[in-house]
Amino acid sequence: MTPTQYRGKLTVQRSAAAALLAAVAVLLLIDHRPLARPAQAGDESSRFVDLSLLVAPDYPCTWPTFPAFQINHYQQIGPRSAYNSDILVMDGNTGTQLDVPAHSVTPPNSGFPNAGWAGAVTTEKVPAWQFVGEACVVHCTDLLDSTPNGRSGLITQERIKLWEKKNRPLGPGDVVLFRSGFSDKHYKPLPEGRGFAADPVAGKSPGWPGPDPGCMEYLATRKVMTLGIDSTSMGPMPDLAEPTHYAGLKHGMIWTESATGLGALPTTGAFYCMMGPKHVGDPYSEGRAFAIVGGPLAKRLIASARKKNVVDLSVGLADNLPTSWPGRGVGNHRQAYMTIFFGKNPNTRTAFPMHMFDSNAGTHLVPPAYALPPKGFDSKNYAPNVQEWLSEYEKKYGPRGTSDVTAEKVPIAQTCGPARVIDVKHLLGTIPKDQWPASPEITKAEIQKHEKKYGPLKAGDIVIFQSGWSDQYYKPLPKGSACMEEPLNGTREGWPAPGPDAIQYLAGKGIRCVATDAPSLGGVEPKRALWTYWALGSNGMVGVEFLTNLSNLPGDAYFLFAAGKIQGCHGGPGRAIALH
Repeated sequence: MTPTQYRGKLTVQRSAAAALLAAVAVLLLIDHRPLARPAQAGDESSRFVDLSLLVAPDYPCTWPTFPAFQINHYQQIGPRSAYNSDILVMDGNTGTQLDVPAHSVTPPNSGFPNAGWAGAVTTEKVPAWQFVGEACVVHCTDLLDSTPNGRSGLITQERIKLWEKKNRPLGPGDVVLFRSGFSDKHYKPLPEGRGFAADPVAGKSPGWPGPDPGCMEYLATRKVMTLGIDSTSMGPMPDLAEPTHYAGLKHGMIWTESATGLGALPTTGAFYCMMGPKHVGDPYSEGRAFAIVGGPLAKRLIASARKKNVVDLSVGLADNLPTSWPGRGVGNHRQAYMTIFFGKNPNTRTAFPMHMFDSNAGTHLVPPAYALPPKGFDSKNYAPNVQEWLSEYEKKYGPRGTSDVTAEKVPIAQTCGPARVIDVKHLLGTIPKDQWPASPEITKAEIQKHEKKYGPLKAGDIVIFQSGWSDQYYKPLPKGSACMEEPLNGTREGWPAPGPDAIQYLAGKGIRCVATDAPSLGGVEPKRALWTYWALGSNGMVGVEFLTNLSNLPGDAYFLFAAGKIQGCHGGPGRAIALH
């Protein structure tokens, strides 16, 4: 955050404010504390630790002078829709968040102060290796609530040097995490949660601890490129916020703000990851932070991170890309991805960006509650054609389940594991034109063919279908209409998609997450798609859709995906990478 943001001197443009009005459903509270989960792939000595805050309208998840986070459950299972989906309205400074250099560094040759090469690094340009590394926890609990109101306790380079003397020298591949316990203590439902951001900014309570510019400059000499903090912001109050940001970001650093639960990590030795949706051109992003503690898995991933053996598998999100579901025909589209500008960042001379978008935009999570109704749902509330589809489905596969598992309830461990990429490119071009709209079906036999050649699938594997679809068709509009609009409307063959039989087979193998580089796991045929999603949800499985760049994955890759921890979200924009 910048000094102007601290003082609350931001003016939201009236037109943007009007655009943000949306109904916000009342959501049930859940505990925001991190959960430790067993690691997958048979590594029982490792565990996943969620280090992210819960994002919900009644939590202080938004910067106090910014437009508030909103979620609108605009599509609900019933007569009008067989699916649940949401409109999200949020800016990148929401919940646990990622800052990248363009947050404070202006573009090179811009003529503005603080210009430099790092000013061109927005969220989509950060190299994937920078999201990961070995967690090095610097304890600063003595600074918690130790200062006068409106002022921050300062983390200096002397503290870092003492840490190095006690532990080891810091260097490339390390992620320095400042742990004071601020978010653990102050991130609570409103109004009590005002102590997390609003009251410190207003000078009514002590500020959060933060590093001073000298600390950042010292870490830069140690070639540390990734940081994290469990304070509301990396920048100390009242007047060092921007100097601290610039001191680190000008070197190309990135960092996590508003992490939580850092006390669950050892001082060194844990694998750390922080990722957020790939908003094209943005200087920050909402995100998800987590760690893997103990066992050979953490060591293996740390080694890969140090070698920079990391591949980005996510599509970018932008207004001119086929980021959102267009639907078939007219008036059946989902909320388009929209960028809304408000206020002005006095340091970069640009407006602040935020976005209104569907919860299934871009690379995203498909939780069970996307297609499964809650317990007690009367299936007579479906549209007549969906009632017929359900009757057929249940005769063949048994009762369709119910679920309340939305994005925040899906363990991160479920979307991480050894990547088992199944090449299905040979299915392209196999559907006669007179049968469009249709998608080639990925069958049980296709999966078994892969197993015969490469070995059996194992519980905990992440099965990823590679068609090359997004690599070929995820292009700026109007050319990008070939990605979804044309296949859905029958002017182009659809993308390959697994049928319910394939999903049932994978469930029997212990697979808990299925992914694709196509827009959806369901394909373009409505009945067949719904059957696939019913099969996924009824087996407690989740999906990750709209990957890209799978051709760059070697055979030993470990897949990581994390969606935002948004309460009640029936999708989950996120980021996917893989280490090898």
